[in-house]
Formats: sequence, structure tokens, C-alpha cells
Amino acid sequence: VQLQAYGGGLVQAGGSLTLSCLASGRPNFRRYALGWFRQAPGTDREFVAAISGSGSNTDYADSVKGRFTISRDNARNAVYLQMNFLEAEDTARYYCAGRGTGIRTTHLPTTFENGDWGQGTQVTVSS
Repeated sequence: VQLQAYGGGLVQAGGSLTLSCLASGRPNFRRYALGWFRQAPGTDREFVAAISGSGSNTDYADSVKGRFTISRDNARNAVYLQMNFLEAEDTARYYCAGRGTGIRTTHLPTTFENGDWGQGTQVTVSS
């Protein structure tokens, strides 16, 4: 499976940005939960958001709740992260990850560590 994230860039604080991630080589895309993670220089990678294969269940880090929205389009094998009211603290490289969930299309994995990872896209928020 290959995951390709794009859509990053430079944005002013308070602005918006939408990240996209396309998956290739993954059959039964509905049986594949997806997540977004981010890592700033000198920090550990942190969870941002996740969505179940069916799209019915989502989860967010407290730091982004109410500002970020994760969604997916199973017809396009894609996952998106709409980011609003961006803050300087959101500056990081953003990665999409995926993990198979079998027939449990509403399941959210507790970890994506053993899943598939893309190369990330840089988001820089200027204050």
C-alpha cells in the first residue's frame, strides 16, 4: 500500500488548509481505517485524527477538536483533513497512516504503528 499526502503549505494563523491523502494498492478500502499524525522538529510524532473504514466513527486529539475535521471518500481511496483556525503550534509535518480492520468497518484502531505510512506533507503556520 502506498499513501501519498499532499496539500501542505504556508498559511497565516487563523487561516485554513485542507490536506489530502491518496491510497493505492489497497483493495477493500472500506476495511481500512485511516489516521493523520504530525511531527514538529524535536518532538515526538503525535496523533491528530482518525476515521473508521465506513467513515462513521472519528476521533481527534484534544488540541484539534473543533478546528480540524477528518473525512474520507471511499470511491476515491482518499482521506482528507480540513484544518481551520490554524495556530503556530500546528506547524509540523503531517503524515497519513492506514491500517486494515477486517470486516469491522466501524472500528478505530488503538494504534497505527503496524500499519502503512506515507511520507508526509509540511504545514507551516505563521503567527
